[in-house]
Amino acid sequence: MSKALRPDFCPLAALWVLSMPELLRQIESNRRNSYLLLIGMTILTAVALYAFSLILELGDSGFLIAGVLAIIYALFSYFLADKAVLALSGAKEVQKSEYPYLYNTIEGLSLAAGLPTPKMYVIDDPAPNAFATGMDPKKSSIAVTSGLLKTMNRAELEGVLAHEMSHIGNYDMRYATIAVIMLGLISILADFAMRYLFWGRGGRREGKGSGALMLIGLVLIILAPIFAQLVRFAISRKREYLADATGAKLTKNPEGLASALEKISKSTQRVASASEATAPLYFANPMGGKIMGLFSTHPQVEERIKNLRSM
Repeated sequence: MSKALRPDFCPLAALWVLSMPELLRQIESNRRNSYLLLIGMTILTAVALYAFSLILELGDSGFLIAGVLAIIYALFSYFLADKAVLALSGAKEVQKSEYPYLYNTIEGLSLAAGLPTPKMYVIDDPAPNAFATGMDPKKSSIAVTSGLLKTMNRAELEGVLAHEMSHIGNYDMRYATIAVIMLGLISILADFAMRYLFWGRGGRREGKGSGALMLIGLVLIILAPIFAQLVRFAISRKREYLADATGAKLTKNPEGLASALEKISKSTQRVASASEATAPLYFANPMGGKIMGLFSTHPQVEERIKNLRSM
């Protein structure tokens, strides 16, 4: 077992033990907030379905039909999501003989976490970053960039991989995938409804009642995607904090993870294959932007580092 996985690795072991109650409180708080945000996303999806049926005047039966189609779309996307992410990212599966250093590290972390060893992928990209994917620990994968392997020392690499293992153990990929699917569904419904409203039969309707309902539907269909995107970003930020906390708990060396974040934050390179859809999955924002607050997929690096070094 590597040094970072031993309790005596951290010179401030006594302080680590004292910080455990606060760490556990932070983990529980982040998990609870994530559940609430996911409930909010579900409500927004229902609102979008209602607005869609309202604009198209489908009635209750139309709402139910749209709901069934939405479920089929969600299930189809859910079971193909992880494969799609790996393919879009240009990740190549690697074997232990090719990257023994990487495999030894992840095997040690898997053992410490009590989780199956995930498949390992490498993305040929100089920007240091990583992400995990998979709907459950038995079918999980971790992808790291070649830049991450070149720039991180062992403690830092263990910190990043422990963070990604925590995503797997916390079923964060399931939360993230569901959030993305719901957002995609809401966006599709909104786009179709808007096109129908202005170019289809919706533009020729008459009557006060119909006009009022159309206005309500229009407002809902415009606002739902905006709020859904904000909720998705909020879920992503909460899960990053949770993975930081549980990753630090796993290695008992929060400084390794904090140091990795510092190195990545100083890099000006962005992951070439990253997109707005896949950005929330990464260890740090892969787009190279500085957007913060409500429209950020990740918490501020400075805040993450501060939290880790306070443990």
